[in-house]
Amino acid sequence: MANPPTAPDASTTPAVSMTASAPSSRDTRTAAHSHIRGLGLRPDGYADPFTPAPQQSSYSSGFIGQTAAREACGVIVDLIRAKKMAGKAVLLAGGPGTGKTALALAVSQELGTKVPFCLMTGSEVYSAEVKKTEALMENFRRAIGLRVQEKKEVYEGEVAELTPEEAENPLGGYGRTISHLLITLRSSKGTKKLRLDPSIYEAIQKERVRIGDVIYIEANTGAVKRVGRSDAFSTEFDLEAEEYVPIPKGEVHKKKDVVQDVTLHDLDIANARPQGGQDVVSMMGQLMKPRKTEITEKLRGEINKVVNKYIDQGVAELVPGVLFIDEVHMLDIECFTYLNRALESSISPIVILASNRGLTTIRGTTSPLAPSDPGLIAAHGIPPDLLPRLLIVPTHPYTAPEIRAIIQTRARLEFAAPTAPTLSDEGSGRKALSVRSTLDGEALDALTEQGVSVSLRYALQLLAPAGILARARGSEGGVVTGADIKEAVGLFWDAGRSASMFGEQSGFVA
Repeated sequence: MANPPTAPDASTTPAVSMTASAPSSRDTRTAAHSHIRGLGLRPDGYADPFTPAPQQSSYSSGFIGQTAAREACGVIVDLIRAKKMAGKAVLLAGGPGTGKTALALAVSQELGTKVPFCLMTGSEVYSAEVKKTEALMENFRRAIGLRVQEKKEVYEGEVAELTPEEAENPLGGYGRTISHLLITLRSSKGTKKLRLDPSIYEAIQKERVRIGDVIYIEANTGAVKRVGRSDAFSTEFDLEAEEYVPIPKGEVHKKKDVVQDVTLHDLDIANARPQGGQDVVSMMGQLMKPRKTEITEKLRGEINKVVNKYIDQGVAELVPGVLFIDEVHMLDIECFTYLNRALESSISPIVILASNRGLTTIRGTTSPLAPSDPGLIAAHGIPPDLLPRLLIVPTHPYTAPEIRAIIQTRARLEFAAPTAPTLSDEGSGRKALSVRSTLDGEALDALTEQGVSVSLRYALQLLAPAGILARARGSEGGVVTGADIKEAVGLFWDAGRSASMFGEQSGFVA
């Protein structure tokens, strides 16, 4: 007879069991344009001609095909960097699935993170709270950066002494007040003892500074920032949530060049809804749900004056960014009129428009009183007075070899998973990738056929379901075969087959 189970001893049972967490799914998350890392141009500005070889050129950066459009966008990138493109607009015109959005994202990758890039669609301007022109101007201001450079005198070091000095309350009574604060900061080249104002003591208390912390104090404003805990105290505890930093190098008192990158929209918001205020109205406004309000032209004009003053003094530098408006034909005639004026303003970004329409009606030109009136028909749905201002970059449908190469590139991204880092990867921040599933030749041919006959997007959308079907049937190594693609095509219909099926059953579907 088996012994009955005994209760575990409380002295030996851990109170909390901890296991190593699995890697976050964020590492393996892929988007539609995750494989785009740039325009893929050579140093001379030209793109390598496409070759259907398995190994693409090292300059491809994930972008396949559209050679002329990539070279044109490369010229635009050079103009943006030289600051000779501000106030001008570019139109990417081509059919659906020809890489217009990918081109705009590649331009943003080439420009880097220092240049503002604002992405919006033509339907985002319609709101019940703000008018259309206000939404357009808001995105215009988001795409204009301001780089502010200033020299600050700071005291930076590890806190070695923190002593508040008390004095008698000048108002009388038994209470005492803080007269000043004595603090000693230590750096790699020495120590410095400071006598600080009582108001700075409040800021130190708010940051929860204690002995052993590394802080810096701005001499002009008295602002205090806790950087972290000195790494000399890293052995105090086995487990804690502190961030350990090394002792600052150099002297305690030093001058720093501080560069801040903000957008004009950030300045608008900061001045339109200032935080703080001790009156009842300000406190109630902070408790209530914030409502999206319009920013007046008067406020923007005042901010522009201050910005121009900073630029004239050499304190700030204007950085014109990129505003990308996808599906621009969704804008109406009022938005286009406003866009015309905004492009002529002294402070304006580079505007990139994208449209997949040919000759179509401009939105807002039809009259509800005359249903038979077709309205004003123009190329790409853009008024004729705005269209001559645009540099038009055409995109063309992909050929079968290009579609095959794109599917191969996306398959490597879709079926890649992070592996354990090697010794060479440690400290470099790189993630090693291993291919989890592969496409055999028959599957690649089937997907290419779907991309040519239906659409490239439909073929790419079949990759993930086909990989799941291959693993479900126990494919060796997770290899996706032509049978998996055929099964995925049968399970997930494209738009053409769906429309034809409902067309045949129109008598049964109300």
